[in-house]
Parts: sequence; C-alpha cells; structure tokens
Amino acid sequence: MDWHSRRVTAVIENALLEDRATRDATTSACIDARQRAAGTIIAKQECILAGVGCITRILEVFATLDATVAGHPEIVSHPEVFDGVRLHRNQAIAVVRHNARVILSCERVILNFMQRLSGIATLTRKFVDAVAGTKARILDTRKTMPGLRMLDKYAVRCGGGMNHRLDLSDGVLIKNNHIALAGGIGPALERAQRNRRVDQPLEIEVRSLKELEEALQRGAEAILLDNMSVTDVRTAAGLVAGRMPRIQLECSGGINLENVRAYAETGVDFISVGALTHSAYAVDMSLRVTPA
Repeated sequence: MDWHSRRVTAVIENALLEDRATRDATTSACIDARQRAAGTIIAKQECILAGVGCITRILEVFATLDATVAGHPEIVSHPEVFDGVRLHRNQAIAVVRHNARVILSCERVILNFMQRLSGIATLTRKFVDAVAGTKARILDTRKTMPGLRMLDKYAVRCGGGMNHRLDLSDGVLIKNNHIALAGGIGPALERAQRNRRVDQPLEIEVRSLKELEEALQRGAEAILLDNMSVTDVRTAAGLVAGRMPRIQLECSGGINLENVRAYAETGVDFISVGALTHSAYAVDMSLRVTPA
C-alpha cells in the first residue's frame, strides 16, 4: 500500500478534518503544549492486522494541517508485527512517541482506520482458511465504503484474499441489468466483444444452467454463476471442465462461512464475497498513553 499516494492522503486528510483534529478542545484545555507521551496501540482480540502503515501517515498529514506541531514521531513496532500477521489478544502493535497533544488528537482517526481494515482482513482470512485445500480463491467486490475502496481492498489482500475489479474501468462484467437492456445474453456478449478494449477481460453473469449453456455457445470467456445452488454450481463446473476447461468460473450470492466450503469443493476457480467489505466487524483495539 502506498500510504503517500494522493488518493490515500486525501482520505486521511478528510478524516482529520471531519474530526476537527487540529481543534481538539479537550486536549488543548487539559494537556500542556510541550508535553510528550508514549502511546501503545493494542489489539484487544485475536485478529489479522491491516493498516499499521496509517499510523505514521496520519501523524504526518496532521502536521501539514497544524503548523504548530514540532518534532517528528518515533514509531516502534516488533519486527514480526506487520500487515497480514495474526495478532493475539492484548498484543502490542506499535508504540508512538510524540507530542502528547498530537497523539491524543489523532487517536480516534488512527484507531478507526486500523480497526476497520483489520476487521476486513480478519473476516477475509476466515473465508480463505475455510476453502484451504481447494483451488478456489476468495475475491472481494465493489461493495466497499464510499471513498475507502483502495483501503478496503488492501485489507482484503492482507487477509489472503484477491481483488476483483477496483472500479468500473477494470474490465467488462456483464450483469443481469446489462443483459436485460442489451436484449439478451447473445447480443450483450456480441456487443461487448466488439466494443471492449483489447486488454479488458470479459465476464458474464448467469443465473441458471440454461443461461450458462447459452453463454458458452455465444463465446463467453469467463462466467459468474450468480445465486445458484451448490448442486447447480457443481453441475456447471463439471460441464465447463469437460467442454471448455480454459473458461474460469466464479460463483457469488448467498455465500457465507457455513457454506463456502461446499461451493469451493464444486471446482469453481473463484468465490466472490461482498460481506468481506460491507459486513466485516471492526476489530477491538485501543491506544494507551503514558507520559514520556
């Protein structure tokens, strides 16, 4: 993750501005401007870590918003603590030594990022572990928090998942509404094959074995099996493997930790799960501050 990219920097800056971090009334009233402190970020539950790089970047961006900030933060973490590792309950993630006012004013923004991203990474790892030993790979979707997609998808990678499309320009994915407006699977595929860029992958969504058959006959290159039962997905995977083994199969819709293994064992290549980013619970973390 490039924490210095313009897009990520803008997200962090907006988060600090939203919280009026440079106008922290409580901290300004209670804490001496010259006080230094050490803040320890702690994981209060077992989790997969994601977002540790945001700590330094948030403090840096804060300094650009508050001209009175002096000195540079010192951030120390154990060499075995980095994004993607499993943390134990009450394990220290990092220690921040800096101006006390700055630490307190940035505390909530730092924790908000790390708790959300680690929550996504943790849920993703559960799905990845659930399909271990099969060829299926876990994919995310575009069901991300507006403005946070780059970060949400980074957290999925930290959890061992793979990113699907980052945005609508990344590839051609013909879905039900496209098919309805184009006049059917055949016309939709024909137009897409004719109008897409050469480097754009093309995938079409089908909802039944009948639609799958039509998509295969019309030259589909990759197929998304949407909201189909495990039995039908297994039938579809066997059909494609026997006739067109180069076509990659993805399934999605109604897939959770209880049934993902069954879907993975059908032989599909990918399983996309919107819940990774739209339903992950934030990990419980805290920041404990002492004078330094």
